[in-house]
Amino acid sequence: MARTTHSAAPPLNELEALRQEATQLRALIQELDDATWWKPSPFKNWTPFDVISHLHESDSKGLIAVTNPDEYRRQREIRRTSPPAPEGELPRERVATRDSGALLDLWWSTLDELCDALAQRNPDLKVPWAGPDMSVARFAAARLMEIWAHGQDIFDLLKKTRLHHDRIRPIADLGVRTFRWTFANRALKCPEVRPHVSLISPSGARWSWNPPSAKDLIEGDAVEFCQVVTQVRNVGDTNLRIEGQAAHDWMSIAQCFAGVPRDPPGIGERAW
Repeated sequence: MARTTHSAAPPLNELEALRQEATQLRALIQELDDATWWKPSPFKNWTPFDVISHLHESDSKGLIAVTNPDEYRRQREIRRTSPPAPEGELPRERVATRDSGALLDLWWSTLDELCDALAQRNPDLKVPWAGPDMSVARFAAARLMEIWAHGQDIFDLLKKTRLHHDRIRPIADLGVRTFRWTFANRALKCPEVRPHVSLISPSGARWSWNPPSAKDLIEGDAVEFCQVVTQVRNVGDTNLRIEGQAAHDWMSIAQCFAGVPRDPPGIGERAW
């Protein structure tokens, strides 16, 4: 299992956390040589080029959603009624360049424009997205979550120790908030009880959600919890303490991102 390095950090709002996480990923990507840009990662054999292509595509859609919601809804409806993409199609097929430097600049400029647009809006303003509409603050948390999760794909490819920060709190919060979504998205009956979640942050602070319970509980490292709800790790590859059937059922299929139901990696597939 990859070693987790902890670092203290002051509390951040969602947008500040998004900018900082993206900056860390960009710094990592800038170190890659040409061969590594095209080396398959443990996530669906996506290369770093595919990861950045995907993030650029998502951030481009996000920019439209924030600045022109009606146009985003129009395009979303077109996507919903169009034939699905060919099975196995890689994100690289949806960008016009094959130059890694140009792609990185393209992603960064789009993300920077998106962050600026988010900063100019009321945090409570609703933004349309793939799932239910969400506030600007929640939308920034969702973008933070995706960049952090796909960043892990590249850290895993490189087998490079990742320095974690308390800016992952919005990801953990999103993970807790999507408890019911995880089951509803699979047309499963949601457990009546919401497990108590108690996590130790990278700086050593304790984060807690839901009423205390010794019978229905998830306890442990916040980084590992975020890895499970973003499906970059199987819960069996973590040291999380899980008590109660609802907690076990949730952690086995947890999914904090929108879209069709997806299964987590098998035990050992992403751990190193």
